[in-house]
Amino acid sequence: MSHANIPEVKLGIIAVSRDCFPVGLSISRREAIVKAYGQGLYECPVTVENEKDALAALEDVKAAGVNALVVFLGNFGPETPETLLCQKFDGPTMYIAAAEGDGDLINGRGDAYCGMLNCSYNLGMRHLKAYIPEYPVGTAEECAAMIREFVPVARGILGVKNLKVITFGPRPQDFFACNAPIKGLYELGVEIEENSELDLLVAYKAHAKDSRIPEVCADMAAEMGEGRYYPDMLERMAQFELTLLDWAEQHKGAREYVVFADKCWPAFPETFGFEPCYVNSRLASRGIPVACEVDIYGALSEYIGACVTGDAVTLLDINNSVPKYIYDEDIKGKFDYDIKDTFMGFHCGNTPSCKMCGDCAVKYQLIQHRLLEPVGSDPDFTRGTLEGDIAASDITFFRLQCDSEGNLRSYIAQGKVLPVKTRSFGGIGVFAIPEMGRFYRHVLIQKRYPHHGAVAFAHCGKALYEVFKYFGVADIAYNQPKSLPYATENPWG
Repeated sequence: MSHANIPEVKLGIIAVSRDCFPVGLSISRREAIVKAYGQGLYECPVTVENEKDALAALEDVKAAGVNALVVFLGNFGPETPETLLCQKFDGPTMYIAAAEGDGDLINGRGDAYCGMLNCSYNLGMRHLKAYIPEYPVGTAEECAAMIREFVPVARGILGVKNLKVITFGPRPQDFFACNAPIKGLYELGVEIEENSELDLLVAYKAHAKDSRIPEVCADMAAEMGEGRYYPDMLERMAQFELTLLDWAEQHKGAREYVVFADKCWPAFPETFGFEPCYVNSRLASRGIPVACEVDIYGALSEYIGACVTGDAVTLLDINNSVPKYIYDEDIKGKFDYDIKDTFMGFHCGNTPSCKMCGDCAVKYQLIQHRLLEPVGSDPDFTRGTLEGDIAASDITFFRLQCDSEGNLRSYIAQGKVLPVKTRSFGGIGVFAIPEMGRFYRHVLIQKRYPHHGAVAFAHCGKALYEVFKYFGVADIAYNQPKSLPYATENPWG
């Protein structure tokens, strides 16, 4: 996966020291963390004891290109200077503290366990956002492990802060559920550029006979393999891919990263001559998600997943129940899931080929063909979807959404794509999430989430939770176990 549209995290660590504690504690403990972490953690030589030290340390890490900061309390720590580091650093900041363990609890006791309390209090007084691990006090090795967990969180924060969502067209009338206030984007610091489908059409026509088209066609053919694509469609799809990539580059403006949310039906296929799904899948594989049906928060969610995992993601409908005959034949007794834990995630064909089974192919959109083309005719402009079963994998199903009241809320649920044939069409897989039936009723339905969910192909709920929490999302729902009933769950079943 190309990371040009995903931030590169450059970590730096600054140690702080309360002036009535030995500064050598913070220095030696910082050095031990850097050694335990290995390459990739810049060690600031300035140990912060006062406000001027804080300014000097910030200048040092800025000159080193650091964009994600670790503030380490090697002892109790100076409350004002250590919080000024967060206030004045332009990027995500993490706070961790040293556990005792040097053997000397007279002259070698640092009291960083206590200092973290005052640090947190001061961050709150200044209304500062910082990442603090679940248990932020540790040995050098434990602190190094905490810092490694900070990396995907920092990548997600940096990505969102520097993101522009580019849209084409209004939400389709019959998929109004994807419509949501853009107020939440501005609260997150995300920029948005909304365009007409006509703007896209004009740009697409301007790319006719682009000299790069043959190279893109060859790459598409190589990706799919002979017999798995329509040769006569390649030039049109390559032209569209170049149109989107050029638009992204030319319209970034003051932002570094871009995602798209495009109107893909009903007018698109007849006007452009193909379905955009396969092209969308190719961009998603490069860290540039293209959400279907102008799903702005779907695109944003996908992008956060791409940042957290550093891998391709997709957007799927939480689509249909698994028939009992498939459950009985292929799941029951083989996997530890009830039928209500299972469902099929589907979309027309936007999932990257690297996440599909090996027999995937560019095909046509059955529903759109039924709707838009003459009865009994061969598919024409409804061709262009990437279809097949999604490969078995760990997954995290999640979404960040702005509700009708303008409030940000989210859900996260970890599970799997099972190695079970779907016997269906589109880009589709059999998903299993523990307690999905209750989660479906008391989170997805009860809290009025739309039908689209972002899918990351890894268990990354912990990092996603920290990203959402950092941005002040108060409602982060998850698939609660039976021992923890939902507030709306009927206790009598």
